Amino acid sequence: MKIMAGNSNLPLARSIAAYLELPLTDASVRRFADEEIFVEIHENVRGEDMFLLQSTSYPANDNLMELLICIDALRRASAKRITAVVPYMGYARQDRKSGSRTPISAKLVANLITQAGANRVLSVDLHAGQIQGFFDIPTDNLFAAPVMAADIQARYNEADLTVVSPDVGGVVRARALAKRLANAPLAIVDKRRERAGESEVMNIIGDVKDRACILIDDIVDSGGTLCNAAQALLDQGAKSVAAYITHGVLSGGAVARVNSSALTELVITDTILATDAAQDSTRIRTLTIAPLIGEAVRRISDESSVSSLFD
Repeated sequence: MKIMAGNSNLPLARSIAAYLELPLTDASVRRFADEEIFVEIHENVRGEDMFLLQSTSYPANDNLMELLICIDALRRASAKRITAVVPYMGYARQDRKSGSRTPISAKLVANLITQAGANRVLSVDLHAGQIQGFFDIPTDNLFAAPVMAADIQARYNEADLTVVSPDVGGVVRARALAKRLANAPLAIVDKRRERAGESEVMNIIGDVKDRACILIDDIVDSGGTLCNAAQALLDQGAKSVAAYITHGVLSGGAVARVNSSALTELVITDTILATDAAQDSTRIRTLTIAPLIGEAVRRISDESSVSSLFD
């Protein structure tokens, strides 16, 4: 087994390699003057079980092209098996036709990764579980819930906790976390989205009065939904509101919005390399997902069970 990394999240790649006690494969991923991406692998990978780490986060198109070109380079170097480890899968929110004459870009990305030569895909908290079916190759979808649950248990009194889904679509994810937290009560924020990137909180379903609320979701982008939900929960009598989100996209003014919000803290994982603003924020904390991905990589290489990680 060998580990190779693109440029999107080198700190995470190094942490996973350290967990596996392996060096990163010697390779260079660089750009020509016109921004064309060039990949060169400087060691023999013939017949190797290769794991390529690359999140397709901002800049999404550049990082996606890096991923595809790295896969092609490994395929042409005669790697035995290529597993694309994509902790954050860009374009995953475009998983269906949202209107007339619109694309299903998540399916297109799945086709591109498959056609480039990947034999397997490993990701974390896909936006929608059915995206696994977009791939014609084996796809493992890891869950950050165990990492988050351990952190919550270490910091909060479970008797006072209520797990909150920021929308109806995230109820399954919230329920799975609540189950890990001694079957904590569940609440749902009912919201109406007027346009992309904006949301209006309408109602809270469930009792949150005098409770420490934990908002759980897979992606925080603009932060508007989270901040509105936090304020609505406090208005309904919640004692405090924190948010645990797997992928901290945090685009535009999201960090400033979180800093000025009612959230006590926003906890994200390192599937996406945090921006300087996010790292400097006293309201934003990062949990590492490296041991979880590293263990999944080890089990895939050993041909043992990955699902048992979450039992």
